[in-house]
Amino acid sequence: MRKKDIIFITQAAAIAALYVVLTAVAAGFDLASGMIQVRFSEALCVLPFFTAAAVPGVTIGCLIANIVTGCMLPDVIFGTLATAIGAIASWYLRKNRILVAIPPIVSNAIIIPLVLTYAYKIPGGIPLQMLTVGAGEFISCMIFGQIILSALYPFRYHMFGNVSDNEESVHSRSEKSEQVNKKTDRNV
Repeated sequence: MRKKDIIFITQAAAIAALYVVLTAVAAGFDLASGMIQVRFSEALCVLPFFTAAAVPGVTIGCLIANIVTGCMLPDVIFGTLATAIGAIASWYLRKNRILVAIPPIVSNAIIIPLVLTYAYKIPGGIPLQMLTVGAGEFISCMIFGQIILSALYPFRYHMFGNVSDNEESVHSRSEKSEQVNKKTDRNV
């Protein structure tokens, strides 16, 4: 296995674990599910701004979190799908730090109200649930997500490698620094 594959898997695993923990915290405040929800973990859906590893990371994290918090099967399936769609679309919008937060808001605001209505039989109607779920996602992704982006941006190269337009070069900085270190070691 190549070093960049190991880095990718490690980043995805760390993001997934963080997603699960943040969802458990939100569940402790009864904010992880229901008509009014602010999953702090959804803020991680902006991480495709830095790395493609965030896409499988938040998707797997959402799947595990939905299982661990006791969600119904349709929520496990379609909730995870909503997060995956949001993360994938965020990857395609990664060049703009504001736009990167919009896909998870939209995908969850469309899909989750259907789950709430048909799986959990929560009354209130789909339009109202779209509004409440969308508002919670806005808080998570646009507010908390932008805070995360601002906090991580100065450390992006150290945490995610060479942040650029294609996945091949995401980790090339660490490979280049490795080559430089080998040359330096030979000269010493």
